[in-house]
Amino acid sequence: MHTKQTVNEGLKRAYLITIPAADLTAKIDAEIKKVAPQVRMPGFRPGKVPANLVKKMHGEALHGQVVNDTIRESVDKLLRDEALRPAMQPEVGLNQDYEQGKDAEITVSLEVLPAIEAPSIDGLKLERLVVPVTDAQIDEALASIASQNKSYKDAPKTKKAAEGDQLIIDFVGKLDGVEFDGGKAEDAALVLGSGTFIPGFEDSLVGVKTGQEKTITVTFPENYQAAHLAGKEATFDVTVKAVKVETETTVDEDFAKSLGLDSLEKLREIMKAQLEQQTAGLTRTQMKRALLDQLAAGHSFEVPGTMVEAEFQQIWAQLQQEAAREEDPAAALKQIEDEKDEYRSIAERRVRLGLLLSEIGQANGVEVTQQEMSMLIQQAAMQYRTEDRERFVQYIQSEPMAAAQLRAPLYEDKVVDFLFDKAEVTEREVTVEELQAAIEADETAEAAPAKKAPAKKKAPAKKAEAKEEAPAEEKPAAKKAPAKKAPAKKAEAAAEEKPAAKKAPAKKAAAKK
Repeated sequence: MHTKQTVNEGLKRAYLITIPAADLTAKIDAEIKKVAPQVRMPGFRPGKVPANLVKKMHGEALHGQVVNDTIRESVDKLLRDEALRPAMQPEVGLNQDYEQGKDAEITVSLEVLPAIEAPSIDGLKLERLVVPVTDAQIDEALASIASQNKSYKDAPKTKKAAEGDQLIIDFVGKLDGVEFDGGKAEDAALVLGSGTFIPGFEDSLVGVKTGQEKTITVTFPENYQAAHLAGKEATFDVTVKAVKVETETTVDEDFAKSLGLDSLEKLREIMKAQLEQQTAGLTRTQMKRALLDQLAAGHSFEVPGTMVEAEFQQIWAQLQQEAAREEDPAAALKQIEDEKDEYRSIAERRVRLGLLLSEIGQANGVEVTQQEMSMLIQQAAMQYRTEDRERFVQYIQSEPMAAAQLRAPLYEDKVVDFLFDKAEVTEREVTVEELQAAIEADETAEAAPAKKAPAKKKAPAKKAEAKEEAPAEEKPAAKKAPAKKAPAKKAEAAAEEKPAAKKAPAKKAAAKK
């Protein structure tokens, strides 16, 4: 094997690897000798098929396999011998006029990672903006939970049921006078106006009283989930066992116990922790942006164009998807086209920061453990169908670059946490509005703001700025709505500031047959 460097410009490298025909022939002959004992052919005892017949039968396939294996081995050897650190999967090609019996010429083109001096992490100063949780905020959140957990009490027997009232009913459904499966229930709770049952069912019960019996006629929707009922007219014999009216839910000890908690104090503690968790996400976002801004300001080095392009394409795809959802997609697309250079600059910043964080992590022993990696793989595999999960796991385990792509976000977070621990951190209490304003100010400082949309149009897609997005404000959990009774049922993620993700490696160039 002979290797010749053909390009050495900046981070770009290119090589020409020549593999003599004699070397390939020797490998093919060795492969034929290896598989010959397993070849079966009429007229020959097992393992006694002549090598020339084996070559005639399987030579073409073995030749392609040997050439592909040789290409892979040659590229791996090149990377080791030249101590190359590819930024992305190298582009590998086989000379177009190659045929068996000729020398194989392999071209290898790649960009290498820049040599980055491990930056000093001394002197980092950060401010943690803390939002204290007040009793008033806890009270407001609990009131929201209470409003979502309605309770009812029996109304006077003379009360006529109105929209918003709850009925406790027995019913029997019939088609042409005959009961049908799934059309019967006892003590079913139904809130009039909730739309829980099929159209017409609830409207027919407005005005009923406790103890009343009524037969109503309704028609199942044409698209009803039970095919034998779709579009059919049915009658329901209904017995109203109770009419109940909504009562005001008081946030007290009984309410806390109805949620499965020991006391109101425990409920308030949980709610406070939830509210603190919401603002903690915003606080981390603001601190991370400040940290990354400090790192970006202190370091400037050439970054691989292939990595920048891959990152830019991710940003661009997201922007185009967002623009397509706008009220005026054409105007939104034109706007992002006008600001294309800004987005490319953002992609370059992301790549540079990703490489910088990686260098800091390696210099300081930050690692993703095998257990953490296993959990990442299993979580990612859950996005696939059951029958495809094992193949995904095998792919990640066999492709180092795919594994690196999966590991990158967690690794970055661990490096950021490491730097938080090393930095001198001061705290300042602020309101939620002040914290959000600080995050927005950081974003504006990094990239020019998007132009405003035309009057009376929705704002265009947000810039995919290199930032860690604040988590969406969470609402207190509400109880699930009761299951609908059969048969009467009705049928911006902003890009996180992170190292540029590496694409799954391309397949090696296949040998010509």
